[in-house]
This record gives sequence, structure tokens and C-alpha cells, in this order.
Amino acid sequence: MDPIARRPLTRSREYLARARKVIPSCTQTFSKGPTQFVQGVAPLFLQRGRGSHVWDVDGNEYIDYPMALGPIVLGYDDPDVLAAVQAQLADGVTFSLAHPLEVEVAELLTEVIPCAEMVRFGKNGSDATSGAVRAARAYTGRDVIACSGYHGWGDWYIGTTTRRRGVPDAVCRLTRTFVYNDLGSLERLFAEHPGRVAAVIMEPVGIVEPERDFLQRVAAVTRANGAVLIFDEIVTGFRLALGGAQERFGVTPDLACFGKAMANGFPLSAVVGRREIMEVFDEIFFSFTFGGEAVSLSAARATIAKLREKNVIEHLWRQGARLRDGYHARARDCGLGDRTECVGFPPRTVLTFRDAAGAESLPMKSLFQQEMIKR
Repeated sequence: MDPIARRPLTRSREYLARARKVIPSCTQTFSKGPTQFVQGVAPLFLQRGRGSHVWDVDGNEYIDYPMALGPIVLGYDDPDVLAAVQAQLADGVTFSLAHPLEVEVAELLTEVIPCAEMVRFGKNGSDATSGAVRAARAYTGRDVIACSGYHGWGDWYIGTTTRRRGVPDAVCRLTRTFVYNDLGSLERLFAEHPGRVAAVIMEPVGIVEPERDFLQRVAAVTRANGAVLIFDEIVTGFRLALGGAQERFGVTPDLACFGKAMANGFPLSAVVGRREIMEVFDEIFFSFTFGGEAVSLSAARATIAKLREKNVIEHLWRQGARLRDGYHARARDCGLGDRTECVGFPPRTVLTFRDAAGAESLPMKSLFQQEMIKR
């Protein structure tokens, strides 16, 4: 069999046909949908994972670079996490009262995250960011939010994007965006909304590195204007450093949001921060039936323990740098050094593709994806 021939996708296509009848967009997560991949070549449904490898419903094996869009930091079948989960499953999943793990994992987070004095749990990133924004509004008595980055599907944020259908204009007007590494754009928002900005919420770093002292200056401007600084560390937490970007760059926000890698794939997020602000959660409603679900908390405890004990973050930096450097070398060998690049920090990189004019090239990206999937 030709090693780079197209793989059989019969069952993937069958599931896609069935999904179209019962699931809008055929998926629960936009980035996992069929429109994101090259049709006829890419798998559509994954069945199982082991380590860094996954198998689709047709039995084809792949290396999974996104690792479930970021949550899988220790591998799909980490024995320590699985053992913790299996032990908790034997005791129960969720209960009619709080579980001791809520206290134990909250205490653990206060040990490893610089800004964390108190903790509230959610199930996904949007829970955490929306909870943090509500707390900031309650704490300051203000309503305008300044944001930079991606912060989930809540009305308060998604109203700033092109996917704002269904969000009232009155809600959209309360959130304004500023440009990363452009302090002036943030200062203008404060000037345009004097005394009304409740919070600055931002991804502290994405693919672009913060310019010298940018995060420090954002913190200074935010606090000088009486607003709450929120770092959205859903992606950077437990990956860039154990305590996230705030640990790596030495800038401590008032509140921060964590998720993804915190529980190695189990659904768990957290809002953490200064006690003075976190105590506002006593007064606002931030409550979930599954907020204290014990299986995910057991996974988080095991995951964080292993990240600490095995120096996993250092390993991510080493392997990420090796991958980045190797990719650049191969690109140069193929005469494409000026057309594609592996950008970002080693623990989290993305590939960019440019056409001859230097513009982003979706056809090049699709061709690369298509040919890599075959292999």
C-alpha cells in the first residue's frame, strides 16, 4: 500500500451524514468541525487516544499535535491521572454537598498561581471568563469591559466578533477591544469611557511575544484607572509555566482564569485571584450543578502533582523548541523558508503560511494539512 495514499474514511463519512441530521454544525466545538479541515482527506471523528497518538473511527492512526485543542498536557492515557480518576469513580462523581477535593484543589492552586488567594471552579473557559467579568463589574460598580484576545462564547465577549448574531446591541456596546502590544489603544478606551471601565481582560500572551514591559504597563494603566486586571490563562496556564504567563513574565493580575491543561482533558476551569475581589462571589450568582464534580477535580490534583514533580513544563519547552527548529530547517531545505514559519512559544506554537506577496495563504495551509494527514 502506498504509504502516502489517502486513508479509508468510510465510517467518518457515515458519522458525518448522521451528525448533519441531529447536530447543528455537526460538532459541539467549532474548531473540531468538518469545515476546519480538508474534506476527503482529513478524519472527521476520533475514537481513542494513547500518548500523543489518536485513532479515528476507521482505525487510522495519527499524531495529534493540537492534543484536543490544548487540554491534554500529559498524554491521552497518563497512568497517574487515570488511576486517580478510577479511584474517584469508585467513590462517586458528584454529590449533594461539597466534596473535600474542592478544598484540596483550591489550596493547591493557591500554591502554584501567583495571584490566587481564593478559587471558584467552573467546567469550561467561558464559565471562568464570564465569572471573572461579572465579579469585576460587581466589585467596581462599572459596566464597560476592555478585552484583547479570545475569551469564549459569552455574550459579553462574542458581541465584539463577527459571530455576534443573537447578542443585543446594548450588550455589544459594553465591551471594547484593544490591540495587543499597543498601550495607546487601551489608554484611548479609558479616555473614551471615563470612570466606566470595570475590567481589562486579556490573554497575557498568544503567538506574539509581549514587547518590553507591555504587560507591566497594562497593569499600571489598569490600576491607575481603578479597573480590575484579568488574565485569561485558559491556554497559557500549566503550559507556559506552572502558574501561567503571570509567573513567566512576573506580572500579577487581580483575577485570572485557568482551564484546559489543568486537568489533562477532564472538564474543569477556575477563576482565581485576590481575596478582596474574590469575596464578591459571596454576593453574585456563580453556581453550577457540576461545579464541584469530583472526578475532574481528582484529575486536576493528579495532573498538577505530576507537572510539578516531573518538570513537565521544562520538557514542553525543550520538545517545542526541537519541533520548531526542525520545522524551520525542513522549510529551508524545501526552499520555503520565507513562506512558512512555526511561531509562538515552544510549549504552544502554530504554523503560518504566506503567499509570494507576503499575505496569509489559506491554500498553502490546506495543502500542507492535506499532505501531512496522508502521512
